Amino acid sequence: MNLEHVSVENAEYHPEHLPPEPDKSTAFPPNETRSSPEIARILRVLSDKCLFGQDYVRQYLHDLYCRNCRPNTIRANGSAIILFLGFLKPTGRKHLETLTRDDVGGFIEHEQDRGLSPSSVSTRLRLLYAFFRFLMERDVIHPDVLKRKMHIKVPDALPRAIDPEDIRQLLAVIKNPRDRAMILALLRTGMRIGELLNTKLKDLNLEDKYIEIIEAQKNRVGRVVYLSDDACRALKKWLRLKNPQTECLFYGHSARPLSYAAARAVFKKYLDKAGLSHKGYTLHSLRHTCASELLNAGMHLECLQPLLGHHSIEMTRRYARLTDNTRREQYYKAMAVIERGDMNGYYRFDSQLP
Repeated sequence: MNLEHVSVENAEYHPEHLPPEPDKSTAFPPNETRSSPEIARILRVLSDKCLFGQDYVRQYLHDLYCRNCRPNTIRANGSAIILFLGFLKPTGRKHLETLTRDDVGGFIEHEQDRGLSPSSVSTRLRLLYAFFRFLMERDVIHPDVLKRKMHIKVPDALPRAIDPEDIRQLLAVIKNPRDRAMILALLRTGMRIGELLNTKLKDLNLEDKYIEIIEAQKNRVGRVVYLSDDACRALKKWLRLKNPQTECLFYGHSARPLSYAAARAVFKKYLDKAGLSHKGYTLHSLRHTCASELLNAGMHLECLQPLLGHHSIEMTRRYARLTDNTRREQYYKAMAVIERGDMNGYYRFDSQLP
C-alpha cells in the first residue's frame, strides 16, 4: 500500500490520580440524546460492546449536535471512535486518561493491516484527532497525544469523468422522462446527487434556467446552479408527467422522495443497457464530467468553483489537471517545433558543471 511510514514515540502518561468519569445521571440528561437518533444509536453500540469512555463520547457527540453538524458527520465520528475504543478494549484499559500516542499509532497499523485504503485510514485518523482535541481541552488526556500528529500519505487521484463518446451512448438509451431529466440535471449542473434528490419544485426556475440549492449537502452553503437547454427540455417533459401534488422534484413509489440507493440503481441500469458497466462509472462521475467539460469549453476556475460549491480553489484545480486545453496546445505546439528540428541553440556536456 502507498502509505507513509508511521512513527510512534514512547510518550507514556500515567497521572497519579485518574479523575472519575462524569456521573451518568448528571453529566448528560437523557432527553438530550432523544433529539438525535444518531447519538442514541452510537451510545447503544458502545454499551452493547462494553467499551469504556462512554460518557466522554456522549459529551463529544452532543457537542457536535449543538454545533449543528449533520447526522452523517455525527455517525462518521461515532463509528471512528467505536473502532478505536474496540481496538483498545483487549488491552484492559478502563480510562481514556491513560491514552498515549502509541495507542494512536497502533490503531493506524491495525487499520492498515485490515486492508483499508489510505483515504479511509486518513479519514478515521482525522476524526479521532478531533475527538482527542475535545478531550485535551477538558484536561482528560495528555497534550503529547496531539504533538506532531501522524499523517497518512493519500494518493491524489484524478477525478473520474465519463468519456464524451460514453456520454452519448448513455443518453441514447435513456427514454424514461424522469430518469432522463435526473441524469441530465446532474450532468449539466454538477450537483451532488444528494442535492438534486433534496430539490423541491419551488427551487427550480425553468424560465431563468437555474436551480437554487438552499443548503448544500456537504458544506451547508447555499448556491445557484444553471441549467442547459437540453436539461431544461428534459425537465419540462418530466414536469408534464409528474404528480403536481408532490413537492419534491424527483420521487419514487408512493410519491416518496427518491433515495440515493434507488437513484444509483437507475444509473446502473442504464450503464448496463449502454454496455458501459465495466468502466466503473458512478453517479458522482456525472459531476466530474460536468466540471471537466466546462473547463474544456473555456470556463475559468474562479467561475467554476462557486458552481461546484467548493470552499477551496484547490479542490476545483484538480479538474484542471484532468483537462487543460491551454497546456495541451502549448505541448503540441512545442513538440511540432522539436519534430521539425527548428529549435534554436544546442546542448553540450560542460565538464565544469557538477
